[in-house]
Amino acid sequence: MAADTNRPPFEQPLLEIEKEIDLLLSNANRSKDDDSRLAELQGRHAARLGEIYASLAPWDIVSRVARHPRRPQSTDYLRRICSDFCQLHGDRHFGDDPAILTGFARIGKFKVMVVAHRKGRDTSERMLCNFGCAHPEGYRKALKNMRLAEKFGLPVVTLVDTPGAYPGLGAEERGQAEAIAFNLREMSRLRTPIVSVVIGEGGSGGALGIAVADRVGMMRFSWYSVISPEGCAAILWKQARPDTNLAAAEALHLTAEQNLRLGTIDEIVDEPVGGAHRDHEKAADILQHWIIDKITELKRFKIENLVRRRYERVRAMGVVAEAAAPS
Repeated sequence: MAADTNRPPFEQPLLEIEKEIDLLLSNANRSKDDDSRLAELQGRHAARLGEIYASLAPWDIVSRVARHPRRPQSTDYLRRICSDFCQLHGDRHFGDDPAILTGFARIGKFKVMVVAHRKGRDTSERMLCNFGCAHPEGYRKALKNMRLAEKFGLPVVTLVDTPGAYPGLGAEERGQAEAIAFNLREMSRLRTPIVSVVIGEGGSGGALGIAVADRVGMMRFSWYSVISPEGCAAILWKQARPDTNLAAAEALHLTAEQNLRLGTIDEIVDEPVGGAHRDHEKAADILQHWIIDKITELKRFKIENLVRRRYERVRAMGVVAEAAAPS
């Protein structure tokens, strides 16, 4: 196993096992006993890896897994799960935003409209895409093409992966908050099935602007919250340090399991053992099957019932019940 410069510190217990595995693999004259030992070590490695990732702290999930440099992005998934992809550009008001990727595609047997955040891989691409932080024209482009999907009776599939909407002066001048709010309203009553998945980061309104859906899933090691841990720490403790970031991540309840308990998502989409960054092909296969299953399920509903249930689902978010005061 090759050395990984991006390796998180919590994987240190695996190093000794991996060294022994590498030693056996490099031996061209392995005996049957060596092969048995190799199989045993690989089993131990997989089991230990699963144990480590099953007990990760929220801050580790955010900083080490959801933001891992090799974690699959929307373009990685679309390349693997979509065929006949035809990208659509522009919002017909201002321009095109590379941070939002939209287009017609086929996933399995279904023709769909895809809307996805795009982060970029290398430095130049990331700067072009504002690191996945969309401008208002990105959200307007997304809604324009969702309405096109509605016109042709196509399901909408959205892949969410953003630390938040772009907070620059130009974006605010062009109506960032209004564009997101308008999307929330219009998506809640769009007359076509909508499936949304948080594949990495789900930051605040920037994520929610394309995530009002009939079925919302989260990849197991993604995060979804009203604010990033660093942003929360900077507000509450005036400084974003390792200790305050950790405390904020704990308080925000941003992991997939916590969001499922809170009811902000419907399902957790599993990942390969050790995270999606370890096996892009398997992660894409799991995601594709989940999307196809959800579209198949939603196609059974009458569109009037689908829209009503979606609207009620959105309105119910944030509702709490307070215990009666003791008499």
